[in-house]
This record gives sequence, structure tokens and C-alpha cells, in this order.
Amino acid sequence: MITSVFKKSTIVNYSLIGVSLLVFFFLYLSNHLEVMNSKNGVLKATTLITLFISSFFLINFIVKKNGLTKNSSYTVFFFLLFIVLFQSVFSDLSLLFSNFFLLLAIRRLISLQTLKAPKEKIFDASVWIFIASLFHFWCILFVLLVYISIIFHASRDFRNWLLPFVAFFATVVVFLFAALFFDKSWIDHILNQTNMNFELNYFTNNYQNIALSSYVVIALYFVVSMMLSLTNRPIILQASYKKMVFAFLIGVVVFLISPEKNNNMLIFTFMPLSVMCTNNIEYSQNKMYQEIVLALLLTGSLFIFFAQL
Repeated sequence: MITSVFKKSTIVNYSLIGVSLLVFFFLYLSNHLEVMNSKNGVLKATTLITLFISSFFLINFIVKKNGLTKNSSYTVFFFLLFIVLFQSVFSDLSLLFSNFFLLLAIRRLISLQTLKAPKEKIFDASVWIFIASLFHFWCILFVLLVYISIIFHASRDFRNWLLPFVAFFATVVVFLFAALFFDKSWIDHILNQTNMNFELNYFTNNYQNIALSSYVVIALYFVVSMMLSLTNRPIILQASYKKMVFAFLIGVVVFLISPEKNNNMLIFTFMPLSVMCTNNIEYSQNKMYQEIVLALLLTGSLFIFFAQL
């Protein structure tokens, strides 16, 4: 039943996902009034929902444009479920900005497989990653994904290896000028994020622990499944799927080393894991298996979401 709803890519499917996003978002806000009651609360809420909708649109564009999935709406559906699983993401503006810029970078890196204008794509992706790191410093590690992409597609031209450095200095110069002109505290904010913290002792309730444990199990299953079945994928797409695996692993590292740790920081793994979940569902010929997987993820996410309200 669930597969029949999301196995197609139509305006009805996306409308259903969009309405569900709004419902969960406002349910969260209704139980966290401090978001709306804070200074510029309405502006923040508007910005949050705009970022969510833009991210959903961008994810759908990436997977459809580059053929990472079939003609379904599973990827944005899984992305929504992961957000629902970690509901505090709904109010984390900095991480949403950072994740949005990372999605822009991933879009350029995935399209690198066409070998059209590789230098522009490498430079653009690097700039987006460095901009993302202004909102969450350790996102700078995603520059490794740029070099992985260069190895896959454009390693022969040595100038490609230097482009991320050019992007880094360009971003730093612009940022420093902006900080000196508007607010010097921006520099201190970035420097304060450069610390590391490997401890996982931030849980305020058992449901956060359950959500993280559930996500770890889900991630292990689908990542291992993707890696084991990678050779069965079309050769032209194998490099793109490898980038999804590497993007997920880098996102995990960002989560593990970030100083002010919380479950929200797993958002950097949501998009690549959603792609892997979608591929697992789409390439399975067992309808019962598809229904069970979708039902488990849906009921689990809903249970944890409403248990924390």
C-alpha cells in the first residue's frame, strides 16, 4: 500500500510529502513555543520552512537529474522520515543552512560525471562547502568529497587539485571583509567551533537515545546493502553511488567530532542515506519486503516523533 503511493513521481506525491512536512513542522512548533516567542520568531519560522522546502526540491532534482533513482518519490519521503525521527532539526537554523549549501555542493560533484566544465564544478562545489562550514565549521571535511570526485573523474589535470585551495582563500577573504565590516564576533564564532568532542553524553531523554540507536541500525543495514550490491549497479552510476557512501561517512565523522554535539548533526547524512534507502527499495523485486521496510521506518519515525512532543 505504501509503495503504491510513493513509487511514482507525481504532483500528488510531492503535495502529500509537502503537506506532511508542514503538519510535522507546526506540530513541533506548537510544543516548542519558545521558537515563535523568540526575537524575530516569525521570520525564523518562515526561513526554516523555506529551507526545508528548498532542500526537498534540491534533493529531488539531484537524484532525478543524475539518474540516481528511478521515477519515484522515495528519496524525499525517506528524507522527511529522518527529519521526523530527529524532530529538533525543525528549529536548528544554522544546521539547515549548512546542509542546504552542502546539497548545492553535492549537486555539482554528482554532475561531474558528465565531464562538462569540470573546473567550474569543482570550484563551485568547494565554495559551497566552505560557505557551509561558516554555519557549522566541521562541514569543511566535505572538501574530501571534492578530492574523491576528482580522483573518480578529473585526476589527470593537476590544476583541478588546486581549485579547492583557490576556493578556500576566496571564501576566507570575502568572509573576513564581511566580518570586519559588519560584526567581528563572526570570527570568534567560527574559531569556537574548531574544537572537537568525541563524547556521546548529550541525551536529555530516553527517546533521543532510541532515535539515535534506531538510526544507527537503519544506516548500517542500508549502507552495507549498497556496498555489497554496488557492482550490480550500472557502471556509469557506480562512481555516484560511491560518492553517496563517502558523503554519508564524512557526515558521520562530522557528527562524531563536533563540539556541541546533538542528534541534529546527523542531518548531513540524511540525503546520502535517503538515496541508499531508495535504491534498496527500488531494486528489490519483493513487494512484501518493500512494504515491510517502509512500514517499519514510517511507524518508527512517527512513534518517536509523537513520544517526544
